[in-house]
Amino acid sequence: MANTAAMRLPTLALCAAFLAAAAETNAADFKVLAHYPIPGDVRYDYLRVDPDMRRLYVSHGNKVDVLDADTGAVIGEVSPMKGVHGIAIVPDLKRGFITSGGDRTVVMFDVVTLKVLKVITGLGVKPDAIEYDPDTRKVFVANGSSGGMTVIDPSTGEISGTIPLVGKLEGLAFDGKGRVFVNTEDKSMIQVSDTHTLKPIASWSIDPVEGGTGLSIDTSTHRLFASGGNGKLAVVDSDTGKVVSTPEIGEDPDGDAFDAANGLVFSSSVKGTISILHEDAPDTYSLVQTVVTAPGARTIALDPKSGRVFVATGKFGAAPAPTAENPHPRPVSVPGTFEVLVVGR
Repeated sequence: MANTAAMRLPTLALCAAFLAAAAETNAADFKVLAHYPIPGDVRYDYLRVDPDMRRLYVSHGNKVDVLDADTGAVIGEVSPMKGVHGIAIVPDLKRGFITSGGDRTVVMFDVVTLKVLKVITGLGVKPDAIEYDPDTRKVFVANGSSGGMTVIDPSTGEISGTIPLVGKLEGLAFDGKGRVFVNTEDKSMIQVSDTHTLKPIASWSIDPVEGGTGLSIDTSTHRLFASGGNGKLAVVDSDTGKVVSTPEIGEDPDGDAFDAANGLVFSSSVKGTISILHEDAPDTYSLVQTVVTAPGARTIALDPKSGRVFVATGKFGAAPAPTAENPHPRPVSVPGTFEVLVVGR
């Protein structure tokens, strides 16, 4: 028996190597498949896919455009708001929630009719990232400028609590076991809180990764993926807070997403690329492809049913001359060029 087991080892190693190579080859087939043009100015932030209703929600200035995720056909819009950021969907209740940063509110709407049901007030400054936690059946909102996380009961549309956190809060993720994680960009750390008691638990540095914007999670391997401003992805053990890997990604990333079915991490960059990494093992990641999208395509949404991802952007002209009030002006956008890019294989 010992000799037979020894003979199997090379065969198993070859099979593992073949499977890893096959995964990388398949992952490297991604490309821009379609462009979904959307009329209006080039002002945008998050996107959200509803995989069951086949809808794509796109934040767009003071409204959310709703598209058919498979064709790009415009279904309607949710409006008006003041500075839209994130969108969350609660499938069981057929309700959606949108952060409105300009007036510190969250808009609750009906996902069937797209009618606004309620405007929720009393949030912090610049409510930004927003996610629904199926475990607690609550909606969590990261207040981007004032810090703190606002928790909303989606069945009533009422604020049910606040988690006292510090710093510039960005992406959120849940482990499904009672913990919520949030990137803190200005402190290069992930803050951890209990989703039931609404109390902070820990703060984890993601050094040597700087910043931290987009955040996603592989709940099966207990790994968090935080995209950092210095072109590195912080892979963090969601149980201990240990940074286990820091693979290279695109310069100046913003959003990221994890495709559990294929073991792929997507990180989108404002420079116009998507870095696709394969999770070879919980602590080992290989860059299998860099997809060129378009400058400004910084946020990303994954459709878990098709394996495709969506990014939004438009065309930009030259930036105005720096001034004392605005030493780092942004490039001027070109009206009528806003669109969603569909990336898949």
